[in-house]
Amino acid sequence: MIYPVILCGGSGTRLWPRSRKTLPKPFLPLVGEQTLFEQTLARCADPALFAAPIVVTGAAHLEHVEAQSAGHAGTAIIVEPEAKNTAPAIALAAMRLPADAVMLVCPSDHYIADVAAFRKAAVTAAELAAKDFMVSFGITPTAPETGFGYIKRGEALGPGFAVERFVEKPDLARAVQFLADGSYSWNGGIFAFRAGALVAELQAHRPAMAKSVAEAVERGTQEDHLFHPDGDAFAAIKGDSIDYAVMENTSSAAMVPVAMGWSDIGNWHALRDAREADVSGNNVRGNAELVDCSGVLVESDGPRVSAIGLSDIAIVVDGDEVLVTSMLGTQKVGKLGGASNQ
Repeated sequence: MIYPVILCGGSGTRLWPRSRKTLPKPFLPLVGEQTLFEQTLARCADPALFAAPIVVTGAAHLEHVEAQSAGHAGTAIIVEPEAKNTAPAIALAAMRLPADAVMLVCPSDHYIADVAAFRKAAVTAAELAAKDFMVSFGITPTAPETGFGYIKRGEALGPGFAVERFVEKPDLARAVQFLADGSYSWNGGIFAFRAGALVAELQAHRPAMAKSVAEAVERGTQEDHLFHPDGDAFAAIKGDSIDYAVMENTSSAAMVPVAMGWSDIGNWHALRDAREADVSGNNVRGNAELVDCSGVLVESDGPRVSAIGLSDIAIVVDGDEVLVTSMLGTQKVGKLGGASNQ
């Protein structure tokens, strides 16, 4: 049995003004009718493969998590006292599970088109994790992306591969080389661990973090399906990502390559590409008329949008906020004053 651990945090500022602090990206129906969080729960809802999910979130998102997970019986929720990045969040779940439980760590705000491929990769990753490998999903790259970290595949390990090395986000020239090489995958932030093995890795590489998380769990309180770690113990943690804390330090890093129509929906460009488009590559939600346009995304919650002769542009209208950006500029949306303040 695989235990899904769903990380539900962040504010999705690069999808402003649609995504805001009060209703961020995971809880929006950005691709299809379900929200990204609901889709994540649904992918892990096969009772033949998966146990009931554990969701790690903050108090600010708790209302949305409870409402959107209501149809998934047995969902447990760990309410982080404050955000400390992914390593402490995952450690909280690991220390709440039996040591021999295999965890599948999933971000709550990614889109995966091929659920069957995801589940097949999850089973493969769980086989390796049960042998105490620290396993990453290696997403088959479809373009020389510079916004993702990469994983270089090493020697075969039964159903998967050893990780030769992790690579930081490259420049375009290196990304083109990685794509041509064929042995590099995107690091999509999906992992499989045996709970006890992950705790042991943290104790070896981040002993102070492991100690503080253990204290936060030991002193925590249970309230029905909600678990509240001790705030004082958790506050002592120096935050870190699971990549830096464990994956880049362990001698047991493994990966499972998978092509599953994955997108992190990291900005308006990625969202346009994840949605179905017309013959000109345009995608429209709301009231809009496009003339001689290509690769244009329009999202309006009311006002009519009219555009002529535009290419690779996003136009987003949400309430009293309007965003217009080139697709090249979408990575910078989170730097806008409106995005950071809302």
